[in-house]
Amino acid sequence: MPHQLTGRPEGPLSATDKALPPQADGLTAEQFLATAPRLSSLATPLLTLSEPAIAANVETLAAWSSDHGIALSPHGKTTMSPVLWRRQLEAGAHSITVANYPQLRVAVAAGVRCIQVANDLVDPAALRWLTEAVDTDPELEVMVWADSLESVAVLREHFTGNRPLTVLAELGGAHGRTGARSVEVAVAIGRALAEAGNLRLGGVAGYEGALAHDPTPEAVAAVDAFLRRMAATHQALHDAGSYPADGEIVLTAGGSAYFDRVAAVLAPLASDRVRVVIRSGAYVIHDSGFYTAMTPFARTDDGATYHLTPAMTAWARVVSRPEPGLALLDVGKRDVSFDEGMPTVLGVAAQLGAPRRELEGAQVTAVNDQHAFVQLPAEADLAVGEVVALGLSHPCTALDKWRTIPVLADDSDDPVVADLLTTYF
Repeated sequence: MPHQLTGRPEGPLSATDKALPPQADGLTAEQFLATAPRLSSLATPLLTLSEPAIAANVETLAAWSSDHGIALSPHGKTTMSPVLWRRQLEAGAHSITVANYPQLRVAVAAGVRCIQVANDLVDPAALRWLTEAVDTDPELEVMVWADSLESVAVLREHFTGNRPLTVLAELGGAHGRTGARSVEVAVAIGRALAEAGNLRLGGVAGYEGALAHDPTPEAVAAVDAFLRRMAATHQALHDAGSYPADGEIVLTAGGSAYFDRVAAVLAPLASDRVRVVIRSGAYVIHDSGFYTAMTPFARTDDGATYHLTPAMTAWARVVSRPEPGLALLDVGKRDVSFDEGMPTVLGVAAQLGAPRRELEGAQVTAVNDQHAFVQLPAEADLAVGEVVALGLSHPCTALDKWRTIPVLADDSDDPVVADLLTTYF
């Protein structure tokens, strides 16, 4: 039986686990955690996760989805953490979403048995592997997307499994990402899937986040228009008799910014046979930047009932104060995300684990490979050797920089390290 990924460090810890101190070298994760290390046991640069925030976020979106009559297939690319995937599934998630063939292999190796590949899978080697995987494991269910007749042709040629592969017809939009550019093309894709003996038309997919990037009324209107086109595609396929006579039909959209609109536009189409699925991924970690501004809970009445909490913090030490209004930190592009905004200063402490104080007027203005530039008032109280706590934006491009991530038991000044997560980016 193939080895199953646990999602935690499986061999002796070492210097290659950049989040961990020398005292961990040679120990297993269990042995290191048994020493009850604390935040103050670690060193900078550092990324940590908050156990209370993760637990609350998992519970929050599970409750929201259930309350709104839709299913959740969290996008696993955000964390690439089987430990967190299992927690999401245990909280009621329908499946785990991945973006490509390597991520699919990780999900299968981690024991996930219902997986959505939110992409066209057109690599012949990938389809040969998938054929063997589903033939070997009758409980493994994989859905993929197709946004062209060419994609359908590749799937027909190279997937040769003993049971049909479920494929969703993907709708897109002008100037967006993948996806058929019209309802008519998406319907033609669906019909081609219905005619392929080794494929099964399983529904309609799309990603509205490629068409809007802010919470303005104009952006929300564009999202709603796209979702209505998805609904029209689904109805046209239904009316044409393209769907199989039995089995579940999936309508899936919704990242972490506009899932409320999926509930408003597509949820009414749910039935005993039709399942509406959102693919939010960032919510489990959330952030202190882009998603704090973009989450529907920040712009709708749902915010009174549901709340997401940033679960990641970067820690960086002041290595230089070369000018009165400038500080350099020992954290950079190889440690923190920067594609959706610079890190934000949350506070400063004398050392890791010491009480934090505010650092008013401080702003990260740039990051190099291994340094962050902080502008601050000339009279600011910040000394070389002190530690700055940073909030990050966009978890997808923060966690991928860390193979081993400490999870802190609580939000006290010097919490115990409760767990170590391994990521598989």
